[in-house]
Amino acid sequence: MSTARPEDGDHRCSQVFNDPMKNIAPTGAQHTIAADGFQAILTELGAGLRSLTVNGRPLVVDYPEDLSPVGGAGLPLLPWPNRIEDGRYTFDGEDRQLALTEPKTGNAIHGFSRSHSWQVLSHDAASIRLGLRLFPQTGYPHILDLSILYTLSGSGLEVEVAAENVGDTVAPYGFGAHPYLTLGTLDDAVLELPAAQWLAVNDRKIPTGRRDVEGTEYDFRTARPIGELELDTAFTGLERGADGLLRVSLRTADGTRGVELWAGDGIDWLQLYTGDTLPDGYRRRGLAVEPMSCPPNAFRTGEDVIRLAPGDRVAHRWGIGPIPSAEEII
Repeated sequence: MSTARPEDGDHRCSQVFNDPMKNIAPTGAQHTIAADGFQAILTELGAGLRSLTVNGRPLVVDYPEDLSPVGGAGLPLLPWPNRIEDGRYTFDGEDRQLALTEPKTGNAIHGFSRSHSWQVLSHDAASIRLGLRLFPQTGYPHILDLSILYTLSGSGLEVEVAAENVGDTVAPYGFGAHPYLTLGTLDDAVLELPAAQWLAVNDRKIPTGRRDVEGTEYDFRTARPIGELELDTAFTGLERGADGLLRVSLRTADGTRGVELWAGDGIDWLQLYTGDTLPDGYRRRGLAVEPMSCPPNAFRTGEDVIRLAPGDRVAHRWGIGPIPSAEEII
């Protein structure tokens, strides 16, 4: 039987939370995986991708350990990506109000998972699986088990994001992620984006209609420089390769170096953002290429929203690799 007095317990608790030698990063514990010249650093907060390199060359815009993610860099966006107008939506006849997490526009943005601490479910040299039980939130009365598996191999990073409804009601769900591909700068960067349509938006970044890219500045189906174009734009009508994968590439003007994002089944939308509103040091340093299972404002419109019944599970796959291959970079 313990003989510790209550004040002893209080003292020990105080030591744990006030230990001056315990330096906790704003994104919590940092988890490193490595394989075949690749290294990735994942964060406890939000299960984010803080860094991805191949033989020391950055493939994504990173940020220091002592900062929070800049511009949402590397964060999964669950259980919905992008914005919901006024934070209001109706699901199965029930009106709901989400917290307005983008006060400037009066919208709810990018779900809840980025502000939660994720647990390590498994971890070896080349992979890590992080998990979160998402309990009911304001405007979202559901319970989801979320997991993200990050794996490195000779071709780069592969990510599998899964959600299982462990509650007793049908839940609306959408997947998104927020990596910034980088060549160091967007100056003279050449983009190839196999998308036939883009979404026009209002001044609150809410879609007002779908447009064809043909004959517009948004047509990157044939690779060309981004130039001074400012993007914070959703694309769809995506063309996939013979392997069923969607690929978006960013290359140097001379074509000798590049980075590619690929996405698997169920990812029919991309949001591209050139980072023009980011702070100095990050502005136009990379291109956010955000794979999404549904468009902006989807909870409001219902477009491509996944209905997760109790016990249902859904998974999405995407990844990032260098151009040319890692072997050619060595």
